[in-house]
Amino acid sequence: MKILISDKMSDKVEDVLKSKSIEYDIKTGMAPEELKSVIDQYDGILIRSATKLTAEILADCKNLKVVGRAGVGVDNVDLDTATKNKILVMNTPLGNLEATAELTIGLMFSLYRHIHLANQSTHDGKWEKSKFMGTELKGKTLGIVGFGNIGQRVAEMASVIGMKIITNSNSASDEDLSKLGASKVSTEKLLTDSDVLSLHTKLNDNTKNMLNKSSIGTMKPSAVIVNCARGGLINEADLKDCLNNDIIAGAAIDVYEKEPATENVMFGAKNLLLTPHLGASSKEAQSNVAIDVANQVADYLKENKIINNVNSF
Repeated sequence: MKILISDKMSDKVEDVLKSKSIEYDIKTGMAPEELKSVIDQYDGILIRSATKLTAEILADCKNLKVVGRAGVGVDNVDLDTATKNKILVMNTPLGNLEATAELTIGLMFSLYRHIHLANQSTHDGKWEKSKFMGTELKGKTLGIVGFGNIGQRVAEMASVIGMKIITNSNSASDEDLSKLGASKVSTEKLLTDSDVLSLHTKLNDNTKNMLNKSSIGTMKPSAVIVNCARGGLINEADLKDCLNNDIIAGAAIDVYEKEPATENVMFGAKNLLLTPHLGASSKEAQSNVAIDVANQVADYLKENKIINNVNSF
């Protein structure tokens, strides 16, 4: 029984595998061809977002039994091929919950109080106090797309600030809505009523480019968008056009359609705050997801115990 670790992870992942007497190899940064040539030598593989398990890479796997994703999104795994080849795919939905929620709230504050812009201005020796007049989040409406674990944690934090919470999530239960003082509205009303629109949903055929020139055009001119979920939920070229033409007031983006985003059509857009996919980048989150994914994959291989699977067969 042997596991491949193909992305950089906390050392905690090794501690768990050693404690469970499971052999492992660490091979990060492999080209797709190299990964394809070695992957089926292993019973399991542990990945983050850098490894892309495409249909081609998984197509001929006969021995691989499980993929463990240290994080939430699994759009870098071809689930159809994995399922066809009876490869279980698991994620770790709670390990980076706090880190992603905190970054989301931090980006809201930065947009509303121009913290990122004022910082650079002050470093440049300017004293532009009047230029960076801000707005308070208290009393504003936060629209949340995706009311899962992270979306609910963001709602909880925002409600303490004094924001009004709305969501268009079909899966949001009355109990969860009531607990957080949130209301369920139509997608159209979510767009028109939100002062801050925060994305926490999966990327799939239904959500790809859900925010585009048309949908963003229905939002308030004073509204801002925050995306700490997945790249591809927003049409990046359309967002740049909307920002440059003052259709909305600003946006903060942590995830991109193509990563690493060393080049991107959004670069240079007005009132746009960009970060390099920092949602899960806290020491605590890195440790949590490493421990979770190692335990889940090890327990599946040794005991056939299934936790947080995103496919089944």
